[in-house]
Amino acid sequence: MNILHIITGLADGGAEGVLFRLCVHDRQNCHTVISLTDRGKYGDRLERAGVSVYCLQMPRGRLRLSALWRLWSLVRTLRPDIVQTWMYHANILGGVIARLAGNHAVFWGIRHSDFQPGTTRWSTVVIARLGAILSRWIPAGIVFCSVNASELHKALGYDGKKVTVIPNGYDCAEFSPDSAARSAMRTACWGGGHAIPVIGMVARFNPQKDHRTLLQALMILSKRSCPFRCVLVGTGMDRHQEALMHAIREAGIEHQVMLLGQRDDIPAVMNALDLHVLSSVGGEAFPNVVAEAMACATPCVVTDVGDAAEIVGDTGWVVPPANPEQLATALAGALQEMQDRFAWEQRRQAARQRIVGRFLLETMVRAYRDLWMGHNV
Repeated sequence: MNILHIITGLADGGAEGVLFRLCVHDRQNCHTVISLTDRGKYGDRLERAGVSVYCLQMPRGRLRLSALWRLWSLVRTLRPDIVQTWMYHANILGGVIARLAGNHAVFWGIRHSDFQPGTTRWSTVVIARLGAILSRWIPAGIVFCSVNASELHKALGYDGKKVTVIPNGYDCAEFSPDSAARSAMRTACWGGGHAIPVIGMVARFNPQKDHRTLLQALMILSKRSCPFRCVLVGTGMDRHQEALMHAIREAGIEHQVMLLGQRDDIPAVMNALDLHVLSSVGGEAFPNVVAEAMACATPCVVTDVGDAAEIVGDTGWVVPPANPEQLATALAGALQEMQDRFAWEQRRQAARQRIVGRFLLETMVRAYRDLWMGHNV
């Protein structure tokens, strides 16, 4: 089948990463991608993998009639068997245009799991509610990456009869324990000192990720004289981000925090960490970084957002969002357990086995393939 994906953009995000893995690893279908905006992180990578990519260069927050016309023309020219859209704006714009172009096999993809005052933009809430109204007519099916996200949207009025939950899947060969990569990165980034535990968080700089709570928790650890280093990785995680630098200085942990910015070697990063943290206050559905860390046998401490607790299970620690004291307590407990090598190794292996047993990439690809094929029969 010819599958056309329409997505808001191809930047460094969870939905974009899942789209990339799906296109590259589904060998039974032919995939084409249309980005409403630019090429982002994944445009070139998709093309190197043999996937055609079209970018409409639509300015964020603004509709451009010429871009909508080109989208309609591309759908008419490509004549896809299935149109799979990703995220609210692409669901509505891509779904409406696809239907106008004569394609009724439209599947929406939704990944948002909550709407937090102060972190979720009002425009996102408005378009999510518009999607609830249009869900009765536009899509043939709606794919959620988590049970949490599906329940939230059914409560908003999305058509529950069209809902399918497909958890994210991970390449457990790419994300796997690698002692050589671990040693090389730790040496390159901080010149040795392998005995000091390394806590890390891979996330872009965004209010939803709540780095401030993490930094406050680390301040508490520092005051308790717990030895640690912290590595922050992701878009905007650099010294040019003044708000971030102010929060680090305010916590008094400048000498314990290293900012690595955006990186393409995330499997190596996850291997270099002893413990991965997700401190998000909301906005997560099925956080990829948690599963990626666990696949590398790196245990996780997470806030109870989206399906993070479901991913971690009993292999890690789950704490309430926006609570530095409880986050610090969980981190301290993990650091203490690291002193027991046998217990820590058991936890590491349990973390990896949970991903291998529940969230394989092959399972996700097969679920999408079965969904599309079921409609196309």
